[in-house]
Amino acid sequence: MSAFRIVVLASGSGTNLQAILDELHGRGLVEVVGVGSDKPAAGALERGGRAGVETAVFPAGDYADRAARDEAVGDWIESRQADLVVLAGYMQLLSPGFVARFRNRVVNIHPALLPSFPGLDAIGQAIAAEVETTGVTVHFVDEGIDTGPVIARREVPVPAGVAREELEAAVHAVEHELYPEAIRMIAEGRVRIDPSDPRTVAIDD
Repeated sequence: MSAFRIVVLASGSGTNLQAILDELHGRGLVEVVGVGSDKPAAGALERGGRAGVETAVFPAGDYADRAARDEAVGDWIESRQADLVVLAGYMQLLSPGFVARFRNRVVNIHPALLPSFPGLDAIGQAIAAEVETTGVTVHFVDEGIDTGPVIARREVPVPAGVAREELEAAVHAVEHELYPEAIRMIAEGRVRIDPSDPRTVAIDD
C-alpha cells in the first residue's frame, strides 16, 4: 500500500508542520511530499527542507491576482500527486476556484471551538469573551471563513485571568496533538462526509 501523500501550506514558523513531520512523516502511512508558502522567509520552508521535503514559494506579488496565484499553487500540488492539502498557519484566503478544485481535500486547524470565534485572533476573541473553555478545531475548508465541516474538536480550559501567552501555549500544544491525529484518520480512510448532509462528517472506528 502506497503512502497517503500530503502537501502542507504555511506562512509562518511551521510548528504544526513540525508536529506532522514528527508524528506522521516517513512512518509508512503518511508522506509529506511538499511544503509551500506565500512567504519566502517562512520558517516552515526551512523545516520542510531539513526533512528532505520539496518546497515552493508563491509570493502574492508574483501574480496578477489571488486566483492566478492559487492556480499556480494548485498546479504544483497536483504535480506532487497530493491526496490532501493541509493548511498549517497559511495566512491567505483561498479562492473559490481553488476550493472547488480540491473539494473535500483541504483541511485547516483553527484555535477555537468552531463555530465560536472564527477568523483572526481567535485566542484574543476567547479572552475578551471571558469564556471558561476554548479549544481547537480541525475542519474541511469550504468557501467561507472557518465554516467547513468539522472533523475533530478538543477543548482547552481558560483559567480566570490567564495570560495570553499561557493560553496560546496551551492551545498550540493541543493543536500539535490533534492535527496529526486528524490527518491520520483521514489517511486511514476513516473520515467520511455524509452524502445526505454535506455539512456533517462521520468518523469510522
